[in-house]
Amino acid sequence: MRLGDLVAGIRGARLETGQDLDVTDVAYDSRKVQPGTLFVAIRGLANDGNQFVESARKKGAVAIASEEPPRPGIPWLQVVDAREALATLSATLLGRPADALRLVGVTGTNGKTTTAYLVDAALRAAGERVGLLGTVQYRIGDRLAEAVRTTPESSDLQKLFREMVDERCSHAVLEVSSHSLALKRVHGCAFTVAVFTNLTRDHLDFHGDMDRYFAAKRVLFDTLLREDGHAILNADDDRCAELAATSRGRVTTYAIDHDADLRAEAIALSLSGTSFRVRTRDGVLEMRTPLLGRFNVQNLLGALGACLALGLDPATAVRGLASLKGVSGRMERVDAGQDFTVVVDYAHTDDALKNLLETVRELQPRRILTVFGCGGDRDRTKRPLMGAVAARLSDVVVITSDNPRSEPPEAIVEDIQRGINGYRKAERHVIVDRRDAIAKALEMAGTGDVVVIAGKGHETSQVLRDRTVPFDDRQVARDVLGRLALKGKA
Repeated sequence: MRLGDLVAGIRGARLETGQDLDVTDVAYDSRKVQPGTLFVAIRGLANDGNQFVESARKKGAVAIASEEPPRPGIPWLQVVDAREALATLSATLLGRPADALRLVGVTGTNGKTTTAYLVDAALRAAGERVGLLGTVQYRIGDRLAEAVRTTPESSDLQKLFREMVDERCSHAVLEVSSHSLALKRVHGCAFTVAVFTNLTRDHLDFHGDMDRYFAAKRVLFDTLLREDGHAILNADDDRCAELAATSRGRVTTYAIDHDADLRAEAIALSLSGTSFRVRTRDGVLEMRTPLLGRFNVQNLLGALGACLALGLDPATAVRGLASLKGVSGRMERVDAGQDFTVVVDYAHTDDALKNLLETVRELQPRRILTVFGCGGDRDRTKRPLMGAVAARLSDVVVITSDNPRSEPPEAIVEDIQRGINGYRKAERHVIVDRRDAIAKALEMAGTGDVVVIAGKGHETSQVLRDRTVPFDDRQVARDVLGRLALKGKA
């Protein structure tokens, strides 16, 4: 595509030379530049893309897009906002593939992954071809791809949309993170449905405070949602009314504890699954699912609201939602024939851990043994809060490492312990090595207990100060349970 045609519609763009240059790709990473690429120089959180202009040119970049003034001798597109420009340029070059898809965006602190998987399952049950993008994996029709981040960078996202259209997908279901909204990765996308799960403390290291965190989430509803779209909002969350007042499109609410368009009643929880009734404005639906816990009732309600907004028949939607057996690393059970339950979950905030442990407590185990840590180089304020939640709702707490990154694991553990110090009921163990910590909890478990391993969920590696090593909580648990079985313990 000619550069002059490509830049039409870019807000505040200035292009003095190079209008006839042929552009074959758009990239923000100089390492991915090939001949014919338009390199967009973005000031990132760690690096400034403007420092890599010469590198990009040597690799064949035909022009540069940047917020900085033009450099002599280089075809230069000066833009007001490089992130917006990256999104728009990428979409335009690829023929605006998102316009051919019905986009469903799911945002919130907790529940995004499960809700997205539920919507995907229901759409597939209705015979649709679907793309799914989120924390665990990317799926284009029936093809799987590794998930690099919850919501891809805009140029990568547009390429995935292009693949979905080429694979004849009709819908794309996305987890839309607050980072992606703040960093304009989904800029220019028009969502048919937007689902809000909840808002609790997380990512304050990036956003600064809860109001700015919420403001980032709100963009999906007041800017990116189509005027004829549907906002599906959790009425059990304190921010629901504010979000409803500013959302585009038609608002549908769902809840367990408050009046809503979709209301769960007669909830029955067990270790084998969950059942409840959904009271709607048009009647009552019966829901049975293998998913566990009250928080999954909310996820199911949000997903049902999205499905109904997309025009699915209620019976088909319910059947499709019930077909999802589970989500990797979300309340995932590890069963090696032991006489106690082992659950691995991604819960890595105080609210998510509270929901998880309250769910387990409702299932009336003999004891709850909780293994968890907190990530390094992330929001420190949640560490004592998570410690307090674990101590209040568990019988045994094993504090360990998560992904310590550049921080000393011992310092992270100390932050967690400050929240535990006020609770004397729970038995406490500190084992910095995560493998040893999991083994300790499993060795202590007995008949009727539940061991909860929280924080990493589906992750298959651990990020240390100087390296990343293979680590999967589920596989570690299986290995330990196998050794215990050989010893006659499990």
